Amino acid sequence: MKNNFTILVVDDEEMMRDLLGKILSREGYNIITAINGVNALEKLSNNKVDIVISDMKMPRMNGFELLKNIKSEYEGLGIIIMTAYGDTYTVKDALLLGADEYITKPFKSYEISLVVERAYWRLLSSNKVNNEIT
Repeated sequence: MKNNFTILVVDDEEMMRDLLGKILSREGYNIITAINGVNALEKLSNNKVDIVISDMKMPRMNGFELLKNIKSEYEGLGIIIMTAYGDTYTVKDALLLGADEYITKPFKSYEISLVVERAYWRLLSSNKVNNEIT
């Protein structure tokens, strides 16, 4: 079922995009990447995406701005925020703005897998409930 899920990885660092792409592809997810928030919004308008994993500090449009745009335009999309270690105010603000999960950098591959897995199951259960209601 994971092969039906598409994750958009948004980070201005190519190495991080590649790393996340490899880790999550091995888990069975479809991966799309974007180099910043502006590029991410373009990708969202042209692709069916289930989860967005976004860095907070990026040029052109930071993670907060991207998060606000996603929440206003794309209902039901899972959002995971990545931030630098120890930046607890950023995490709190992102969660208050509607992020579903967060992970602090640096992280181990199993940690990102667990965070994505939680978001995946939350979205599946939410969609099942929504489909039963309608």
